[in-house]
Amino acid sequence: MKPLYRGLLSLTLTALFVAGCAVQQPPSVVDRVPDEDPNRLLSQAQEQAPAQAAQTRLEAATIYARQGLRDEAFAAADKLDAGQLSESERVRWALLYSGLARALDEPRAVLKASAVLEQELAMSADQQQTLQERRRWAQDALDQPDPERFALPEFSVDVERIAVFLPESGPLENVASALATAIRRHHDMQDSDIQLRFIDAAQYDLDTLYDRAEQMGAQMVIGPLDKSQVTALEQRPSVPLPTLALNYGKNPHNQATRLFQFGLSAEDEARQAAQRAWLDGHRQMALMVPDNDWGRRVGEAFWNEWREQGGEITNAVRYNPDSAVSNSVKTALNVRGERAQLDNIDALFLLAVPDYARQVPPTLDYYYAPELPIYATSHLHEGQRQPRLDQDLDGVMFMDIPWQIPDAAVGGEEVLPFYATYRALREESDASMFSLKAMGVDAFEIATNLEALTNAESLNGATGRLYLTADGRIYRELPWAKFQNGTPAPILIQGLSTSDEP
Repeated sequence: MKPLYRGLLSLTLTALFVAGCAVQQPPSVVDRVPDEDPNRLLSQAQEQAPAQAAQTRLEAATIYARQGLRDEAFAAADKLDAGQLSESERVRWALLYSGLARALDEPRAVLKASAVLEQELAMSADQQQTLQERRRWAQDALDQPDPERFALPEFSVDVERIAVFLPESGPLENVASALATAIRRHHDMQDSDIQLRFIDAAQYDLDTLYDRAEQMGAQMVIGPLDKSQVTALEQRPSVPLPTLALNYGKNPHNQATRLFQFGLSAEDEARQAAQRAWLDGHRQMALMVPDNDWGRRVGEAFWNEWREQGGEITNAVRYNPDSAVSNSVKTALNVRGERAQLDNIDALFLLAVPDYARQVPPTLDYYYAPELPIYATSHLHEGQRQPRLDQDLDGVMFMDIPWQIPDAAVGGEEVLPFYATYRALREESDASMFSLKAMGVDAFEIATNLEALTNAESLNGATGRLYLTADGRIYRELPWAKFQNGTPAPILIQGLSTSDEP
């Protein structure tokens, strides 16, 4: 049953839009049957005939991917005999396997999957284009010699002194202060012997900052934070010291040897939302993003990833955050009269801050679309329990850092990464700055564990599972949650479709 508050808001919308007209109460959302256990499926495959075993392994790989277990999904898809699959199943396998392989930087596996292009299988133009684009990426990757970009100098294994470039004044002062506080606190909580030296990045140019760091005997740099400084660094052939920048530059590629980049990227979240929606079986999406530079960048990231997966954007709305939510929803959902037209819309991607986001689900209810899945980024979550405010977000699926959704991410606070630091910072922090402090914790961990990351390992961090990409960018894989009774809860139902459609 829907919360009373949402019901009241829906009635208010009714009065505003169609005064005097009775509106039928929308049906309740019905949960779907949970997925099979992929481990059990793989055990069954060992006892099956080859054709059936290949089908079973494909189902297991699909379920693993839906659950965010990328390595397990890749392993299951890699081991199956695609020649035993039907034509439609082979296309489905190729799209799944090539997508996983690209995410894991395995170009040879992408080429293996894209070989289906030569088999004259029935597939849509979008599916064919997706596989062709992935094949071109793999060919480009294999044609380039290994630049050994991430071969760290020998002293980096045992870092003893780190210089931190953060501004102590200017427009980024508050952000820098939160990051610095977290770096210091985590350093102390870990009882680390590493010496931290903070240098005011607002006072010096980049060359002077590095000169001072070298004079101090630093072996590693954390920072800078300013995007323009990071952009300037990534245009250089190299940086004087191994550097973990706390932002991403504007250039298409990072050219600087020993420069790594880490941040809380909204574009990365949008791409993960597209991947999640695709794995859940959706193919046609509506899009709602704010009409500003932030919305344009994040919307383009979702759009490009969605199209690469093979999906279709049927409606894209750039909304004015100060205008009525109903206007944007009407456009996004093809509303005619009082009812949404969902014939070509499977789900909605929403980029919004909390005040705006809370109005969207009741508006969908009003237009008879209460079961339309909504995928959102972390920006609709304020990071604190407030069920009365957030009950109108019930049913919305979103991603966030583990430290903000511990119950959904890992099953409780006690099993969070760096729990002692988490407790200390949670007690001291404003909720609005807590994600930044989690980023500061991970920055310290990345800087002191670069050798592991450059060896293709991952780190279980406060801001997600952390991977190093070929461009020196730290990629964060985020857990998902779903609002229930105004509180983020685990998504127990990992797949929203059992269709064989690729």
